[in-house]
Amino acid sequence: MIRVENLTKKYAGGEAVRGISFSVEKGEVVGFLGPNGAGKSTTMRILTGFLPATDGQIEVAGAKLPEESLLVRQRIGYMPENVPLYPEMRVEEFLEYRGRLKRVARKDITERVGLVLDQCGLSDVRKKIIATLSKGFRQRVGLADALIHNPPLLILDEPTAGLDPHQIRSFRELIKDLGRDRTILLSTHILSEVEMVCGRAIIINRGKIEASDTLANLAKRVQSGALQIEVKADPVGAREKLAKLSEVGGVVELNRVGEWVSFEVTALPGKDIRGEVDGLIKRENWPLRDFRREKARLEDVFVELTQE
Repeated sequence: MIRVENLTKKYAGGEAVRGISFSVEKGEVVGFLGPNGAGKSTTMRILTGFLPATDGQIEVAGAKLPEESLLVRQRIGYMPENVPLYPEMRVEEFLEYRGRLKRVARKDITERVGLVLDQCGLSDVRKKIIATLSKGFRQRVGLADALIHNPPLLILDEPTAGLDPHQIRSFRELIKDLGRDRTILLSTHILSEVEMVCGRAIIINRGKIEASDTLANLAKRVQSGALQIEVKADPVGAREKLAKLSEVGGVVELNRVGEWVSFEVTALPGKDIRGEVDGLIKRENWPLRDFRREKARLEDVFVELTQE
């Protein structure tokens, strides 16, 4: 659905995107991640035809950019971070208007509006003025707008920005449902969102792709994770000795129960500290009742790949 080869975007101050290449296959739900200023939003705007590339080959939904920009816009549903709505219009009225702009056949308008209202949980507010809706419902209206012409590809830029936890959970479930029969490229800063919704992630940093893989394979790139241990030892002395190990990056005391103390021990990037910690425990003869490595999270991968 998306093919990008050697995409470059230059501004007067330098390069925002530096020769990146990636693809998104039909039926995938892919997270597009990066710190602020990484080139993420620039790439999303180029893919949706709102910004021209300086160089590179781009194909979106079977059409080439920039030559077939109008065709690309017909085949994608784009939801920007700040959804542009007409606040004085009613929800149903707005979606009918947007459907006509997107050339939905007149005979199909009523059916399409009813369908997206139902899909996005807007049926109960269809007659309400958009300005009176909560942030969460306005985001849903923006998503319904992106769906009104039944595109096979959705590009969503920070779709849950500004929502409260209940709204985020609800919106997340909605995106998962839509991903069953559509291809979705999702840009977000909420890494847990990617873990729950996406099957693959693309990480961009300083205008370059740092990683593009399934979440399971990305987690394997962080060898250490966090090691949790519980020993019977002097808390202060044990913490000091753990912190002095050559491959340990940090030690945090988690809990004390009687003479038992538990620690979270993190490794330096790329290090596996299990052998070193196990050796210290045996040398010190500390009684041990917990020793486990936490599974690496997407957050760990993201930090390791994008840290200065």
